[in-house]
Amino acid sequence: MASSLSIRGLNAAYGQVRVLEDVTMEVRAGETAALLGTNGNGKSTLMKCIMGMLRPQSGQIVATIEGEAHELTRLTTEQIVDRGVALVPEGRRLFPKLTVEENLFLGGFRRTARTALRRNLDYCYEIFPRLKERRSQLAGSMSGGEQQMLALARALMSAPKILLIDEPSVGLAPVLVQRTIDKIREMKEQQQLTVLMAEQNFTQAIRIADCGYVIVHGKIAFDGKSADELNNNELIRKFYLGL
Repeated sequence: MASSLSIRGLNAAYGQVRVLEDVTMEVRAGETAALLGTNGNGKSTLMKCIMGMLRPQSGQIVATIEGEAHELTRLTTEQIVDRGVALVPEGRRLFPKLTVEENLFLGGFRRTARTALRRNLDYCYEIFPRLKERRSQLAGSMSGGEQQMLALARALMSAPKILLIDEPSVGLAPVLVQRTIDKIREMKEQQQLTVLMAEQNFTQAIRIADCGYVIVHGKIAFDGKSADELNNNELIRKFYLGL
């Protein structure tokens, strides 16, 4: 059963600095939603709110997973992960002095995932064969592209239903960005995931997005219900695609 994410009237701040203002958005079951915006507009803050790493001032975040609704603002980060929500953070946040395989095993700690640890590991090595080749290598010695593969695979090890991906293109060469985005689409389809991807590379993000939102100064400036709406929106074409 596919999962979905619903955010209603979300407000969040760091101290007295308001970062998110009345954010409302939907990630429908089985879709990839792109959260589009340049640096400093609130994308990562929204991800932190969904994961329970930052408590919003007000609003609702409801994840419906296998038919059961969960109000995430009432849960801890550990409880949210245990429900089936995983985050691939900006900057990857790997354990650099642990091996590839050790990093992957750490991703599979939630109770549901432990019962399928070997199967999930085999899948990660299947979709990212480079990781299998380098499974004994220290994560910190890998290239940026390889580290991004490992960060994505580590999230998969938790057997998530909803996958959040924050700025997967940061620090990667253009050819690696395209490969990474293609891998995200492959993972989503094969694992029947619901994906929310925050990204500032508009050209690449909208290649795989079913719908999307443009966030500007913490507010949703555009809500695109389909890939066509994203491609044909004047705001995106003029300011982000240079068309």
